[in-house]
Amino acid sequence: MSTDTIRPATEQPREPAIPPGPAVVIGMLALAAALGVGHLVAGLVSPASSPFLAVGDTVIRFSPQWLTEFAKATFGLADKPVLLAGIAVVSAAIAAAAGLASRRRAAVGLVVVAVLGVLGLAAVGFAPVFGPRDLAAPVAALATGLLVFSGLHALAVRAHRPDGTDRRAGPSRRAVLVGSSSAVALAALGAGAGGLTRAGVDDSRRRVTAWLAGPRLAERAPGIPAGAAFPELGTPTFLTSNRDFYRIDVALRVPALRADDWTLRVHGMVDNPFTLTFGDLLARPLVERTVTMTCVSNPVGGNLVSTANFVGVDLRDLLVEAGVRRGADQISSTSVDGWYTGTPTEVLLEPGRGGLLAIGMNGEALPPEHGFPVRMVVPGLYGYVSATKWVVDMEATTFAATPGYWSERGWAPRAPIKTQARIDAPRGFATVPAGRVVVAGTAWSQPTGVDRVEVRMDGGPWRDAVLSTEVSGDTWRMWRAEFDLAPGGHTVQARATDGDGLTQTERRTDPIPDGASGWPAILFTAA
Repeated sequence: MSTDTIRPATEQPREPAIPPGPAVVIGMLALAAALGVGHLVAGLVSPASSPFLAVGDTVIRFSPQWLTEFAKATFGLADKPVLLAGIAVVSAAIAAAAGLASRRRAAVGLVVVAVLGVLGLAAVGFAPVFGPRDLAAPVAALATGLLVFSGLHALAVRAHRPDGTDRRAGPSRRAVLVGSSSAVALAALGAGAGGLTRAGVDDSRRRVTAWLAGPRLAERAPGIPAGAAFPELGTPTFLTSNRDFYRIDVALRVPALRADDWTLRVHGMVDNPFTLTFGDLLARPLVERTVTMTCVSNPVGGNLVSTANFVGVDLRDLLVEAGVRRGADQISSTSVDGWYTGTPTEVLLEPGRGGLLAIGMNGEALPPEHGFPVRMVVPGLYGYVSATKWVVDMEATTFAATPGYWSERGWAPRAPIKTQARIDAPRGFATVPAGRVVVAGTAWSQPTGVDRVEVRMDGGPWRDAVLSTEVSGDTWRMWRAEFDLAPGGHTVQARATDGDGLTQTERRTDPIPDGASGWPAILFTAA
């Protein structure tokens, strides 16, 4: 007998090592099952408590301002999917490494799973909106991750023992397959959990849309005249479809709130605090107003500006009814997901300003991503201080006592929209036929409106553009101008003048802290 096969009586055989491939799969399946169960339980108990989304929200809240602006500028409306994908990739890499580190013993992997679970629990626990039932989802995710990892690891160890050491080796391989399939099923079930709450919201939206279709409005917006836009020349249509309306917010998950479950608390420095239900809103006079909304992150010449017909209740009337006290210089509003901002009280109480608690948009209930069931719309202010979506709380207070979300991050607390012109055609670096060239674009200066747009070519003299028919000071206005151009490269610039006679400044500034400024310029070629 060879001495190589002789072991000392005290030496114990080493635990078999799981091959690298299955070890990686175990770690990733445990992660997927944990996230799936967490998302499923969140969908059943408290949608905002999904650990995966809570971690993403935490990243957003604590990201430095330069990183936030970089993400918006680089990825645009895809910034949220990119963030979630990044978190998923990093989590998967950690889970795979945990599996590799646990080829013989599960201890390392279990510690990693536990740490990830505690991080998810902390993200939920320190969220702006938190209740005891929010703990259910992260606790379920943590328990699932530990159970799936330890269970699959035990099965894999048994399945990969050398032949003859465990007569159950064959069956345990089948058990590994069954266990892995179960983990995949948990992950898939959780991924589809969003439909549990979306179905109720969709039904609620259909009922609100049907209600708005009746002759119930106390005031309708004037019709849009045929000459209000030049889409045939390259400008947008005057009204932006709900699908194309820009969306900028910090919500990784669109809140799922039915109209029947919505309430708004109006309180703080007021004489008559009250709480409204959605039915209370419907019982009030509903008005329709055409409003152009603008994002403060919009760069010079950017497209983060849109126009819609909004239906809702006059916000000034509500605040007058509440009796806002002297000294309350802002109305702090909070979303159902905990986002918050402040709006200058003097603007909201200004006669004729036209602020709304909106419930409808372009002939239907607000889309979920645009604030269903209720949002704020205030003409003349950038959205980050005036357009709270999914609004559930309004408090009369002061800027000093309650700074807004973006104000805490370096943005101005008061943010009137700046006068801007944009060149829509020709597009940058386009090639157009030489000869008569039509330049067209859009300008806005809410709430005073646009009275004049000037255009110049290649640094030459300014000339007045032809303006579209004005709808109101609260909306954008299109313009066009014609030039006879020789072949070659050309640069066109534009500038707008508002209803008070103030012309937009040439001085170029970044969006932060209170909106970009400067004259837009487009380079193109005539051939």
